[in-house]
Amino acid sequence: MDLMNLKPTSDTVEVTLVHPNTGDTLKNDDKTPMTVTVHASHSKEYKAAMHEQTNKRLKVMQSGKKQEITAQDMEEAGLTLLSKITAEWNITYGGEKPKLTVAKAKNLYDEVFWIVSCVIGLNTASSSTNLIRTAQQNVNTLNK
Repeated sequence: MDLMNLKPTSDTVEVTLVHPNTGDTLKNDDKTPMTVTVHASHSKEYKAAMHEQTNKRLKVMQSGKKQEITAQDMEEAGLTLLSKITAEWNITYGGEKPKLTVAKAKNLYDEVFWIVSCVIGLNTASSSTNLIRTAQQNVNTLNK
C-alpha cells in the first residue's frame, strides 16, 4: 500500500439529496437529482472559511473582553461555515432554482434543517471532518 494512493483526488464533495423519510433521491422539475456540492475539509476554501471564524474569535479574546458563548453561537458558527463552503447546488426551493449565495445557503440550511445532516454526513465520510463539531470545538477552545 502506498499512502500516495490515499490522497484526496478532489477538493469538493457532491451530495445527492434524498427524502428524509423514504430515502428516495429528490428530483428537480427537470428530473435532475437535487445536489449540494461542498468544499472538503482539506481544501483551501474550507480552511479559509475556518480561519476567518477562528481569527474573528481570537481577535475578540485578545482584546481582553470576556466573551460568553452560547449554544446558539455554536449553531450559528456551524451554519455559517457550511454556508461559506457550499460551492454549488442544483436544487428547487420555493418553486425556483435559486442562485447560490452564502445568505441563501444559510437560510436554506436553517429552514430545511435536515439537509445539514445529509451534507455533513457525506463530507465527514469523505474528508474525516464534522463541520459543526469542528466549529464548536473551535469556539470551545477559544473560550477557555
